Amino acid sequence: MATITLNDIAHCYSGPSDDPDDYALKQLNLAWRDGGAYALLGPSGCGKTTLLNIISGLLIPTKGRVLFNEQDVTSRPTEQRNIAQIFQFPVIYDTMTVFENLAFPLKNRGRSKKEIDPRVIELARMLDLEDNLHTKACHLTADAKQKISLGRGLIRQSVNAILFDEPLTVIDPQLKWQLRAQLKSLHKQFGFTMIYVTHDQTEALTFADEVVVMYEGEVVQVGTPEALFERPEHTFVGYFIGSPGMNIVPCAVDGDRLRLNGHEIRLGQRYPAPPPGARVELGIRPEYLRLQPPDRDGLSVAIVRVDNVGRHQVARVALGEQLFNVVAADLSGLTGDRASLVIDPARANVYVNDQLYRGATS
Repeated sequence: MATITLNDIAHCYSGPSDDPDDYALKQLNLAWRDGGAYALLGPSGCGKTTLLNIISGLLIPTKGRVLFNEQDVTSRPTEQRNIAQIFQFPVIYDTMTVFENLAFPLKNRGRSKKEIDPRVIELARMLDLEDNLHTKACHLTADAKQKISLGRGLIRQSVNAILFDEPLTVIDPQLKWQLRAQLKSLHKQFGFTMIYVTHDQTEALTFADEVVVMYEGEVVQVGTPEALFERPEHTFVGYFIGSPGMNIVPCAVDGDRLRLNGHEIRLGQRYPAPPPGARVELGIRPEYLRLQPPDRDGLSVAIVRVDNVGRHQVARVALGEQLFNVVAADLSGLTGDRASLVIDPARANVYVNDQLYRGATS
């Protein structure tokens, strides 16, 4: 296993450029500890796979250095980095049996049959492939083939890191939960350094100890799942994490007072005056809003619609032209199309030009 450090990494597919907008991956610095489980999370085209390929050696960055245990590996080819990479679609040999596919990475490195056989059987049991060990891969489902691909990446116990590039895309939704749990179990058992690329927040938040959120080629926040949910550092993180995402609406801030569509709310913190002309927004999770009958204290809102999603309901309400999502276990106490909206000031985040604005406890 290895500690992986990225120093001033940036990449432009057309070569060095003085224009930052030309870079698919803008300058970043990251350090991942030995044995950690990490996720690169963001929408398609944000630079996740580019970054993963730089770590694996499939790409040499335009700028910066890649260090494994403080050794510069920036120019080393993939085979000299001692990593395993698992791709979005299965990379296996269809004419080989499951056993032969799983054994191949070890056999190719000259390991003995005495070492290979128990390792293959153990991993096949973990991936629920034990009953198919002697079946050729061409006769298996796409789910099973991707399990083989996962196994080929996990079979070696001495790798510096295991890199996953959206490996569960072709897996049946029900099996995704099982495989994620198996990957977590393998991580705890063997202590691999794992980096997992996905655009699916559920996959990232359930797999990783720490999540790197990317947007338009930049890292906008690195944090635990809890930190990403409670204190998004960027409006994109607030919007992207959660279902539905964070409510983000224009507002004004004056000390410990927030002005929202003609209403004033006292906040739990006092904020300095934002720069002139700055875009100021309130960010608050739907879970931290509350609706009550219209004759109660709160902001008078119109109920636009209510969606029942099983374990809770999501109400869409309008405060003038500003729309909010509100998550509640039960809205049956509301009648008509009006309600009072209550905002929890302790959970309110203020953003200036998309960045979290920090205040002091008032």
